[in-house]
Amino acid sequence: MKIRHPEKINKPINPLKKKPNWIRSKLINGQEFFLTKSIVNQYKLKTVCQEANCPNITECWSKRHATFLIMGNTCTRACGFCDIITGKPKPLDPLEPLKISSAVQKLSLKHAVITSVDRDDLEDGGANHFYKVIIETRKNNPDTSIEALTPDFLRKEDSYKKVVDAKPDVFNHNIETVPRLYKKVRPGSRYFSSVELLKNVKKIDNNIFTKSGLMVGLGENKDEILQVLDDLKSAEVDFLTIGQYLQPSVKHRPLDRYYKPEEFEELETIAKSKKFLLVSSSPLTRSSYHADENFTKLQNNRINQTNAQSNGQKIN
Repeated sequence: MKIRHPEKINKPINPLKKKPNWIRSKLINGQEFFLTKSIVNQYKLKTVCQEANCPNITECWSKRHATFLIMGNTCTRACGFCDIITGKPKPLDPLEPLKISSAVQKLSLKHAVITSVDRDDLEDGGANHFYKVIIETRKNNPDTSIEALTPDFLRKEDSYKKVVDAKPDVFNHNIETVPRLYKKVRPGSRYFSSVELLKNVKKIDNNIFTKSGLMVGLGENKDEILQVLDDLKSAEVDFLTIGQYLQPSVKHRPLDRYYKPEEFEELETIAKSKKFLLVSSSPLTRSSYHADENFTKLQNNRINQTNAQSNGQKIN
């Protein structure tokens, strides 16, 4: 009789595929990398760079760019692609808004990205905490633009409006994958709820840039990707990021395939033809990758678009 191993029940083993040579992280300035690390440690902060094992951490931290993860490092959901731990989160830290603000100031950030785990245990999904962090950060860093990368606030009614009230410069919520794969990749989320969230933010405050990200390599097909682009465009999303899914471990959603650099270029060309204000598409593109430079591009593109419209030029 075969003996079943309890630790393998409901834990599929999905072998990791070897990374191609075009997926390599960069270390630009070791001294700046360790300075960033020391400041993050000084304030006992969490970053999605560390918790989600981002492939760009060495490059970004070498530039003093860190994406702050608020409300702890334990998520109430278990998405198939994510390396952040799942479980019962700890209570919110009332001093976190001040800690984030101080770290932003010490890092001299021109653009700060603030994200969070899903907190379905909280009545408002953590929207009020987002508000406090954004307000405190802006108070002490008035020249720093702020990007809020939020969860979907599913079944939290209008709690997301509290984040909008804080007036982040960018409201970012990642769509992640195509509708067909949601039950396996994002089982606790709903595709059209995420699209609706982005659409509603733009309705409330048209001055806030909206942004969303898509991963490829999970088993989607090209027609499904194009449908997502159309859905996000119909929601008036300004900025779209497209990057390669990298399987964190053998227990995560299996990687279907690696897209080649030229395929990302093709997707970028298609997305630009749909008139997104900005598109970033490459194997290592992540939602907050080069976020500061991209924010400047967003601003310039909006100015150019406004000038073209005021001059009576046709905007396709």
